[in-house]
Amino acid sequence: MRFSILVLNSPTAAQAGDSAWAFARAAVDAGHELYRVFFYDEGVAHGSLLATPAQDDVDRQARWVELAEQQGADLVLCIASAVKRGVLDSGEAQRHEKPGASAHPAFELSGLGQLVDAHINSDRLVTFGR
Repeated sequence: MRFSILVLNSPTAAQAGDSAWAFARAAVDAGHELYRVFFYDEGVAHGSLLATPAQDDVDRQARWVELAEQQGADLVLCIASAVKRGVLDSGEAQRHEKPGASAHPAFELSGLGQLVDAHINSDRLVTFGR
């Protein structure tokens, strides 16, 4: 079965991101495919290059990046949500005349069409958060 995941909460504000990652890891371990993870609203904080977890905390971003690389899955940040929260790739930083990118390079900024595509091209789209 092919899964896509929608994450709505920031990595530090709620359990949703951790639950989403645990679900994705369990699905992959059970032989299923991870197609895309779409981060929307506060969830785009998962892609911030500037986030630095405490030494005794889990590096939530690294977990997503590792899982996506293993599976060939996309990590997509909603562009409207990301720009509003200052999570920019180099193109958006230049377009908005900001000093530099703040999105981790493993995450792609894109529109809601990527969420629609994930829904169409997956057997299940599972939502975590509000």
